[in-house]
Formats: sequence, structure tokens, C-alpha cells
Amino acid sequence: MTLTPVLYTEIAAASSIVTTGAEALMDALHRHGVKHIFGYPGGAILPIYDALHKAESKGWLRHILVRHEQGGAHAADAYARATGKVGVCFGTSGPGATNLVTGIATAQMDSVPMVVITGQVPRSAIGTDAFQETDIFGITLPIVKHSWVIRNPADIGRIVAEAFLIAASGRPGPVLIDVPKDVGQEEFAYTPVSPGSVIPLGFRQPLSPNNSDIEQALELIKKAHQPLLYVGGGAISAGAHATVKQLAERYQIPVTTTLMGKGAFDEKHPLSVGMLGMHGTAYANFAVTECDLLIAVGARFDDRVTGKLDTFAPNAKIIHLEIDPAEVGKNRRADVAILGDVAETLALMVQHKSSTVQKPKTNAWLKRIREWKTRYPLIIPSPSGAIFPQEVLLAVRDLAADAYITTDVGQHQMWAAQYLRNGPRRWISSAGLGTMGFGMPAALGVQTALPNEQVVCIAGDASILMNIQELGTLAQYQLPVKVIIVNNHWQGMVRQWQESFYNERYSASDMLDGMPDFVALAGAFGVHGVHIHSRVQLRSGLQKAFKHPGPVLVDIHVRRGENCYPMVPPGKSNAQMVGLPNDSGVALRKKSTCSKCGVENATEHLFCYACGMEL
Repeated sequence: MTLTPVLYTEIAAASSIVTTGAEALMDALHRHGVKHIFGYPGGAILPIYDALHKAESKGWLRHILVRHEQGGAHAADAYARATGKVGVCFGTSGPGATNLVTGIATAQMDSVPMVVITGQVPRSAIGTDAFQETDIFGITLPIVKHSWVIRNPADIGRIVAEAFLIAASGRPGPVLIDVPKDVGQEEFAYTPVSPGSVIPLGFRQPLSPNNSDIEQALELIKKAHQPLLYVGGGAISAGAHATVKQLAERYQIPVTTTLMGKGAFDEKHPLSVGMLGMHGTAYANFAVTECDLLIAVGARFDDRVTGKLDTFAPNAKIIHLEIDPAEVGKNRRADVAILGDVAETLALMVQHKSSTVQKPKTNAWLKRIREWKTRYPLIIPSPSGAIFPQEVLLAVRDLAADAYITTDVGQHQMWAAQYLRNGPRRWISSAGLGTMGFGMPAALGVQTALPNEQVVCIAGDASILMNIQELGTLAQYQLPVKVIIVNNHWQGMVRQWQESFYNERYSASDMLDGMPDFVALAGAFGVHGVHIHSRVQLRSGLQKAFKHPGPVLVDIHVRRGENCYPMVPPGKSNAQMVGLPNDSGVALRKKSTCSKCGVENATEHLFCYACGMEL
């Protein structure tokens, strides 16, 4: 469908006009630049869908009919992540609304701007346990930035303006608007509200960064010999990748990113150490353990990054650049905290008169990191026997280097994070909530937003089944998403944990019995499918899939028992990784002997990397 901008001239020509609540809602969405909505209709939201039909006929809007409301929420979420715009999704009352909850929580955990609009039973029926009545306002209170139940249609213009402002400002996140059916049907004198013209009571935009805090931070950076930039999703949201690079290059500071921060710094750059944390690179985890200054940029020190918190960057001073005051000091006290938009903060830091540096002090530090990279690279298995999962990701990296990547959740997600290299906003994954089933609906959201871009979904055979019905959406709209299933016939990460920590008791994690023929299933939806069972088929099969003009599902059978390494076991420090090619002890300076296990540690360590004993 060709989208052409069409104004509601009858509304624009007058200060107010008599119209229905549903028509007013569609006009308000139009004024806020909405071009795509992901949704599924139902009884309580039918007045809104009737107005949506008229909007589509005028050419300014395209509605994507998902097969499940959760898919609509994930699609709107990924639409926002890929574009930086606010994503919009619709659902009806009752089960339609509750089906959106997982998608809302996913967006909230990863700070994604999204406006969720639900139908509700008529105002007179609220509180009577009417058919398909659910208090979605109450249910979602902990997982939205703000929410409204519209009881007066005259409030629609104002509420929509407030919703978009709140969703996109400060630390972004989802908001919810609940619209009773009779509000959508009622006629009233509608006065349009321009975007940004209404400021909600108590609303405050983030303040500009404090100059004295910036000066303190720069002084710490100049004095540091082993600094490390720790870059999270906030840098992506703020569009701060260029200034991250400027700061890193000026002071020759190595850069590690979180799962949410992938793409904020070029992973091919010599200063990059890749992702840190539970399945991060060995050199990133060694670097964060031994750094003397940690500069956190839009990151929140979550448990999958820090490992055992009191051993995380134990000798480092902390500079925390953050837009959300609630994150400062929540998990780790900052020596210098700079509140404000991180892009603005970084720009001020690199422009500051005192930001010149005579000679970087990090040469020895960078040499050490290069040695770790040489000694502890990510493992690339030798090509023998069944296909290794890592081979699949390396092939995707070579054949779809500039693609937008979405993932499901599990081992395949971690391998993708380790081996793929992405630009800003080209890595889209459920990081905080870890939502299985996110990948394919996310991919259709990205493809809808960016029809001329290559979009690849990396999925697991267990995760893909959570929202497999969205193959129907791909088929209906012929969205050319390429879905790559890394199929080991397990809930892979669950199996790895059961092997490692539960004495190989594989309880309810084997997916072999009942596993569908994915290619036949794709065909039933009208989606082209490809089986890949052997190494000789891998690259040629992927090349054919990527050249296909429509959606394709590629089912790649990989060896069943492969684990994702490195791995920081729960409760251990980041230096206590398992699955490295050699003993991790040789990577650290051996100057202090642990009294418990006898292993030598670097003198600056507070805890033994081998047993966790305080030194």
C-alpha cells in the first residue's frame, strides 16, 4: 500500500468539529505522525476499528493484522527500536488486553516508547464483571510509565498528546490508553491538540547535565590508567554512538557494551571488547574486573552484567551517565553521577575546554587487552560432524552483514550477540524480560517500518513456537523477513543450566517429541521454507533464502549438546568464567595467592577469580 499524507481538512479548518470519539482518536494519532498500527480487533474496540478503516481508505495509515495481540505489542516495540519513533498497537478488552501484557512488560524493561490502546466495555458496565471486562488499567500499573481510562471523549486530544510526550521523553517506555466502547461511539465537539502543546501536571523534562559533574568526570578520565567504557541501551535510545566513539578515541578507552547496547560502538573497532556479562567475551569480563575507572553510559548494572555484584569492577571508580535518577546508586554507588540525556552529556564532555589530552595513559592497558583477545577469542569450532550453532551465526554475519537482526531468547540469542556485529538500532532483542517468542513479531515490526531493509530473525526451535502464528502475518503482507531457526531440539539454555547446575536432570526441556516439521508448517501458512541438515548446505541454503523476494523460514539442524560459552556461573564474579579454551588464571597477573584454593591472583583483586574467596 502506498501511503500518502491526507489531512482531515474538515477538522483542520475549524477550531472544533462534531465527531465521534473513535474518529477523534484516529485524528489525534495522525497528528502525532502515526503511519502504522499493529493490532487485532474485537467487540469493545470495534468503533475504533471502524474509524481505522476510514483512515486507511484515506491513505495515511496502514494497519497490520497480527494473529495474536502479544505479536502486535512486540511488533510495535521493535518498530520503535528500529526507528526511534513511538510504536502503536491496538487490542480489545478482556483477553485481548491481557494478551498485550507480556509485550508491554518487555517494552518497559527495555525502555521502549510505545502507545498501547485498548478497547473497554461501556462506561456503565465497568465494574459489573461484564463480558470481556478486565481492569487493564490496574493490571498494567507496574509496567507502564503512565495510563489513562478515557471517560470523557473531550479528553481524547489531550490524552493522546500527553501519551506520546510521556512515552518518548526522558527514559522512554510504554503507556496505555483504555477507551470504553461508548466513548468511541459518542459524538462531541472535538478540538484537535497539537503534539507537544500539552504538558501533563507534574511532568518534567530531564535537566541539562551539570558542568561541575562533567569536569569531575573528565578529571577522573585523565588520571585513569585502566579505564573502560560500559555502554548500555540508553546510548542507543539517545543516538549517542558518534560521541561514544569520540570519547573512546580521544582518551584511547576500550569499550564494552551490554546486550541492549549492541550497536552503540563498532565491534570491529580495535577499542571494542564486545559484550560483557554472563555470556560476554572473556576479554570484556577480564577488563571490567581489572579496570580502575568504569564509565557507565546509559546502563543499569543489572545482574546478568555484573555477576556477583561485590566483585564487579572491584577496584574501579564509577562515572555514571544516566537519564533516570532512579538508576543512579541503585545497584552500584557512583563516584560521579551525571544526570541528563547521555547524548547531550557526551557531547558536552568531548566539547569541554578541559577535554584535551596530551598523551593517553592507556597504552599498557590496551596491550594487555590485546593479549587477552589473542589468548581467549570466541571459540570457532572446527568444521566436523554436525553443524555447530556458532557456524550458523558466522554464516549470517558474512551473508547478511548489514541486516537488521531480531532474536528470540535463549542460547541462539547469546551466540548471535557474541558473533554478529551490528550498527545502531540494528540489534533488536528482548534483554530485560527475556521474552521467548519476541523475535518473529519483532522482525515483522521492523520490516513494516523499513520495507527496503534486510531483516533477519534469529530464533530457537522452542522460542519460535511461542508466536509461530505470526507466519500468517508475514504471508498476508508478504513481508520479506528471513527467519533462521537454530534447531537443537531443546530449550537450549534451560538444558545448559540443567547440565551445569542440576546434575544433568533434564526436566521438561527436551523438545524432540512433538517438534513440528517447520518447513511444512511454514508452507501451510504460505511461507517458503528451507531445510538445512548438513554443513555443505549451510551457506548455499542461506544465500538462496536471502535472495528470495518474500518471507522465508530456514530450519537449520545443529548439534544437540552444544553449550554457549564463555559463561559466568550464577553467584560468581565475571572473572570466574567457565568454558574458556584455557585456564582463565593465566590471563590475570599472578601476584597474590588465595589462602583457600592456592590460585594466584592479580594483587589488585579483592576476590579470588577461581573460588570467590576474599583475598
